[in-house]
Amino acid sequence: MIRWREAKREDVPAIVALLAEDVLGATRESKDMALYFAAFDAMSYEYGNSLIVGEAEGRVVATYQLTFITGLSLRASRRAQLESVRVAAKVRSEGVGAALMRDAEMRAIHAGCALIQLTTDKTREDAQRFYERAGFTPSHIGFKRKLNQ
Repeated sequence: MIRWREAKREDVPAIVALLAEDVLGATRESKDMALYFAAFDAMSYEYGNSLIVGEAEGRVVATYQLTFITGLSLRASRRAQLESVRVAAKVRSEGVGAALMRDAEMRAIHAGCALIQLTTDKTREDAQRFYERAGFTPSHIGFKRKLNQ
């Protein structure tokens, strides 16, 4: 049984390990935990920005970030942005991903959101199939641009 809860600071290393577990994450995540602890601390002060973990037998086995966005479009609808969805490889195909999506949706509904949206890398074909099975529609084309820092 998975218990979904707000992430704690001590969960950060386990969350980063989940982010780095796949092919894309292995090349873009860092071993410098200070970066992630600073980001976690910043997130904890941002209204409407939650990092959630799924815990089984005392271990973090899944994670996602849910951010609530209030806007004027769609008759001033509030939306939930779902990011960094990860399920540990050893518990995939056990219903954890479906439970994660239900938890995210319930949190979005509770926050008054009219829709939930996400993006995924176009190379993540398994993830795309999973999101479509979860009821998401590939309705938009997303664009990103890196900023020089």
